[in-house]
Amino acid sequence: MELSDDIKEFSVLAAWFRLKYPHIAIGALASSAPILQFDKIIPWSSFYDAVSLDFKDVSQNCYSVIKGSWAELVAISTQKQALAELSKAFRTCKSLHSTASVLEWLWTAFVYTAMVNYPTEANFLKPLPAYPVQQMCKIIDKSPSGATKLSRAFAAASLYYNYSQTEKCFEVEHEVDPHGLHGWHWQTCTEMVMPMTCSNKSMFPPSGFDYKRFAEQCRMKYGVLPRPHWITTEFGGERIEKVLKRFGSNIIFSNGMQDPWSRGGVVRNISATIIALVTEKGAHHVDFRAATKDDPDWLIQQRRQEVEIIQRWLDEYYVDLRHA
Repeated sequence: MELSDDIKEFSVLAAWFRLKYPHIAIGALASSAPILQFDKIIPWSSFYDAVSLDFKDVSQNCYSVIKGSWAELVAISTQKQALAELSKAFRTCKSLHSTASVLEWLWTAFVYTAMVNYPTEANFLKPLPAYPVQQMCKIIDKSPSGATKLSRAFAAASLYYNYSQTEKCFEVEHEVDPHGLHGWHWQTCTEMVMPMTCSNKSMFPPSGFDYKRFAEQCRMKYGVLPRPHWITTEFGGERIEKVLKRFGSNIIFSNGMQDPWSRGGVVRNISATIIALVTEKGAHHVDFRAATKDDPDWLIQQRRQEVEIIQRWLDEYYVDLRHA
């Protein structure tokens, strides 16, 4: 499954643009930019391992329930009335046609919630409370002792889809895409190929990455074939950090370690002018979100650091301009 958003893409492009066109861009702030998530630069299981760790750090039981819910889903899928039973259990607006859609519905909820585990209430992908991963795990941990793992997983996922309490049923198979996230699928089928797998450490079912199968799906869906090595050829592969150190300057890589995309980002200073700002409780480009009265001190400080660094770049630019 491939998950992303436009802001992440723009953050990656910001770093690449500064690297490629230093005579045009004074600097770049790349927030939650997974520039290492290509080819074999990092382990392919990094993303889903990180999602799983977000839940495991909150509650071992929560992690275990979600991990065990997939087997229960598979067991139900073998029953004669599986689709009818799942349609009722998941309160679907229309009768289900495939059990795979239930897996994807649950999967999406857990991954996106980990991504947007913001310290304040937000409405980015969906309306969600502050630290929604913790809230999901509370739902699971406080479930009745006789509840199945799958029913607990459903209850937790419902927080993502219905925190506002406005949904009377769920469009499990035909949910609308108001943010245009499906556009990312085109990107991954052309240039932004990010292989992802699920290891035994993951709370998701173990899976591999079959490039031939992936390419065939792209051909059938869009009539195109991916260029799996284009990014690393154009911008640098396993030696990208050395490329950045030698040719780059004035780039801030900000990453919150709650964000699974941070595993594909730069999380340590590469040079005096290529700086990593890392927050332990930060989520996906939380520093790009509008300030609120409830922002924690660490987020306020992170934004202040970013502004100070950018101001320094501007001051240096105008000094150089006067002496040119």
